[in-house]
Amino acid sequence: MAPRSDRLVRPVAIVGGLRTPFCRSGGSYAALSNKQMLSTVLRAMVERYELAGVRLGEVNAGAVISHSRDWNLAREAVLSTDLDPRTPATTMQQACGTSLQAALGAAAKIAVGSIDVAIAAGTDTVSDVPIVFKDRFARRLVALGKAKSAGARLKLFKGFSPSELSPMPPSVNEPRTRLSMGQHCELMAKRWQIDRLAQDELALASHRNATAAWGTRFFDELVVPCAGVLRDDNVRPDATPESLGALRPAYDKSGTGTLTAGNSTPLTDGAAGLLLCSEAWAKERGLPVQAWLTDSSVCGIDFVAGEGLLMAPALAVSDVLARAGLTLQDIDLYEIHEAFAAQVLCTLAAWEDEGYCRDHLGRDAPLGAIDRDRLNVTGSSLAIGHPFAATGARVGATLATLLEQRDAHRGLISVCTAGGMGLAALLER
Repeated sequence: MAPRSDRLVRPVAIVGGLRTPFCRSGGSYAALSNKQMLSTVLRAMVERYELAGVRLGEVNAGAVISHSRDWNLAREAVLSTDLDPRTPATTMQQACGTSLQAALGAAAKIAVGSIDVAIAAGTDTVSDVPIVFKDRFARRLVALGKAKSAGARLKLFKGFSPSELSPMPPSVNEPRTRLSMGQHCELMAKRWQIDRLAQDELALASHRNATAAWGTRFFDELVVPCAGVLRDDNVRPDATPESLGALRPAYDKSGTGTLTAGNSTPLTDGAAGLLLCSEAWAKERGLPVQAWLTDSSVCGIDFVAGEGLLMAPALAVSDVLARAGLTLQDIDLYEIHEAFAAQVLCTLAAWEDEGYCRDHLGRDAPLGAIDRDRLNVTGSSLAIGHPFAATGARVGATLATLLEQRDAHRGLISVCTAGGMGLAALLER
């Protein structure tokens, strides 16, 4: 039997999104779990969009740092809301691109008519990290649970050494290089000759834009209270070139390092979600469409061979623009995740570099420069914070809202991730 050829690709609508305030780890959300934060966002979305009792096509959500107790995180969060319990959920993880990838997967199903509506979400807490013991002690504990007598349990501790109790905190270092993301980004900054001043200037712009956005109440409709917190607590209205310039390098302390705590994202707790649907579903429920998700790309690069751990978004953006027949300058608003100021600046430099665009992007000419006044206009991760899995949904909701409020035509999302991957998405009105 031949496959069906009568199924048309449908446009995918973004109706809106919500998030908790983002807070520095070890602070206001220190007692909260991923499930609690994710459930807070989902319940707020159910209330905002009148979804109580509604059976959604799916909920895709995840966390980068999670406990074994979070093995069914997305489904458990759904069951903590008033959504129809028949709503399925998938727990997923793609490092810092988790919630954007959750949105792209749901959008593909909406586009081909498999489902009509979905929520994509992410949550992360570095305040509640899983602490594990060394393998030998862990094996003792597993066997202890199976032992059937006191004597058998006692025998399991023969040869026990107190050193086995030394905890092994989770590491975000790349397994293949043993380098942290910050160390990798230092290498990128040196490769592209991105100096400290340029990084601090970008960080300062992020804080100023975020401060202005809170001042104009832009975030009022995007942020819901959580654990008594009403606003992001990392935004620094008092940031100055002098205060940023006084910070010491955080990753390369040899005297040539340029990445500091001020131009790198802080460890952050929080959650965010995005509601996507078909045009018909939105019309049926009287929900205005903020933007259309029209294209996307996910790429990987060979960072082990030295391509630059966080350079994959340069490729992903190039692919999206090529398929859409657009130039980089056709974009009205750019949302580039600020994992590090240096990462953003390396990406911008690569797009202007003829050799890089030829050798890595397969282009005859550079993509060119962007208008910096269109970049991260309400601040981004350097100021707002970066709960790893939540950032994609935060960025998506922010950009969709900006496009609607400004009646702009096109917006571009770029997100780098661990493992040498990058995601890009095109939003249009």
